[in-house]
Amino acid sequence: MREPMRRTVTGGLAALAFTLSSRSSAMAANTAPDMIIQNGRITSLDRSNPAPEAVAITGGRFSAVGDASAILPTAGPETRVIDLRGRRLIPGLFDNHLHVIRGGLNFNMELRWDGVRSLADAMDMLKRQVAITPPPQWVRIVGGFTEHQFVEKRLPTLDEINAVAPDTPVFILHLYDRALLNAAALRVVGYTKDTPNPPGGEIQRAPDGTPTGLLLARPNATVLYATLAKGPTLPFDYQLNSTRHFLRDLNRLGVTSAIDAGGGYQNYPDDYKVIQKLAEDGELTVRIAYNLFTQRPKQERDDFLRWTQSAKYQQGDDYFRLNGAGEMLVFSAADFEDFRVERPEMPPEMEPELEAVVRILVQNRWPWRLHATYDQTISRALDVFEKVNAEMPIGDLHWIFDHAETVSEKSLERIARLGGGVAVQHRMAYQGEYFVERYGACAAEATPPVAKMLEMGVKVSAGTDATRVASYNPWVALYWMTTGRTVGGLRITPERNTLDRETALRMLTEKVTWFSNEEGKKGAIMEGQLADLAVLDRDYFAVPGDEIQDITSVLTLVGGRVVHGTGDYASMAPPLPPAMPDWSPVRRFGGYQDRRAEAPGARGAFALAGARCCDAACGVHGHDHARAWAAATPAGQDQGFWGALGCSCWAF
Repeated sequence: MREPMRRTVTGGLAALAFTLSSRSSAMAANTAPDMIIQNGRITSLDRSNPAPEAVAITGGRFSAVGDASAILPTAGPETRVIDLRGRRLIPGLFDNHLHVIRGGLNFNMELRWDGVRSLADAMDMLKRQVAITPPPQWVRIVGGFTEHQFVEKRLPTLDEINAVAPDTPVFILHLYDRALLNAAALRVVGYTKDTPNPPGGEIQRAPDGTPTGLLLARPNATVLYATLAKGPTLPFDYQLNSTRHFLRDLNRLGVTSAIDAGGGYQNYPDDYKVIQKLAEDGELTVRIAYNLFTQRPKQERDDFLRWTQSAKYQQGDDYFRLNGAGEMLVFSAADFEDFRVERPEMPPEMEPELEAVVRILVQNRWPWRLHATYDQTISRALDVFEKVNAEMPIGDLHWIFDHAETVSEKSLERIARLGGGVAVQHRMAYQGEYFVERYGACAAEATPPVAKMLEMGVKVSAGTDATRVASYNPWVALYWMTTGRTVGGLRITPERNTLDRETALRMLTEKVTWFSNEEGKKGAIMEGQLADLAVLDRDYFAVPGDEIQDITSVLTLVGGRVVHGTGDYASMAPPLPPAMPDWSPVRRFGGYQDRRAEAPGARGAFALAGARCCDAACGVHGHDHARAWAAATPAGQDQGFWGALGCSCWAF
């Protein structure tokens, strides 16, 4: 009797063991990571684990960061394992000041000269775009470049623009100092002898009073973007497509998050419907924290009263959320950064108008950001902030000054005492020559004083202020912070005031999280943080300083989801519909231009004729590249060629 009973018990235990084993296997499969990334050089920015061998991603977050021997065995049958093949992996870049929402609405209509290094090439791009742009559309080149990046060191003349575009309206915005309009554009916007100069701007005229086509910001840029606003806009569906293409180009540069700083002629909530729709549909590939920018001079208080009643700070989610007010709080405090003209003096009504708005924000516990180029403006604003703080503390609100090129050490001390921060951008990379011309080389050595801010412990981070006053390429910001040079090559910051590469990288990753009140949530590759990352086409920590501005991403993830891939990773990238409309400059030229080979087309063919690829992993070399380019790029289809080749290094 005992034996059968023993067999029964034994059989029952075996069955139980089998059941538990099956459940354990099922649980292991369920808890296996979605993705494992290994075999590369990983920069985590986690000081306790700076160079892990592998990372695992589960549910959109980093679930393990460490030794490959510990992480690789956790892979399940559905785990995607990515081989970096020795490439550098970094946390996704986070731009602290980007006009991404406004930029997305117009991206498909804009011909970008960002990165183009020859005026001759830029004019060739313009000529080719004019040829396919139908009436009544304009050709718009809306910022992101400086004349100093061209080897010719000049802008085109109005005669040159009229020669390539006699009938198609052309609008060229250069920084926020001037705009060039051809004769066709002048006719469309209606500027004549009888058109008066707008406040703060100048319509340059010939001796007989006829507008020449040159608009000058003297001293503010209202005339420039007011004129641009007269142009055609895209329909809603096209704006959705346009925004997706802009976000994808940001992903191509390794950008995974941005703080949107609002912008002129961008009203809330009307002009946020496109980005809201993309957020609702799960089509955002850049996380956006947005600030609300007042639109009506002398009615700013009403704007913020209405918005604080209808919207709640931090409403939204990790992809799209309200970040507070600014960068424009009141028009009377706006000191535009045109270093070609003298510093503007803010009017006496600045303080009472600013105080009225700040009180509303503090009462509703909204953070704010304030555009301020000059220390004189910053000092006066601090008087207001200190006055309000004496009654209602502001130290926990994550409020900031934007730009702060000439901020003084005294003002930085006041900012630190009040618990504020400073968001710097790479505007000096585009305007450094003008600053030196007006204020001298010595004054430019610490403009803005980024190293001093870090030394003092001031909350500080970096961004671009794109898309008009500078390019949206964050690698230009990293180049500027580490080399001290402008895009034109002028050394304006001595080595003692530049940053090492790791510190600069932190300025565009972990340090930005304080400015969006997301500390510990992203910005580093650490267990529990959002799985946002970029795999670089070359090693940021090894390339010569000048090449930093040329870095792109070959694989970008947001929340563990592939949002961009090229070369070895092209098949992983989600499809993107063609740019709309069919004449869009994005179809032919893309966005930021690769300065190594210039834009595809006549310039690309010329560059490739004398080029050889020195990427050992690439099987196409020398003139074979030129032949491959010719075969792969029929008219209007050349945008994807470079990504298809997957080359990471060029030599000429």
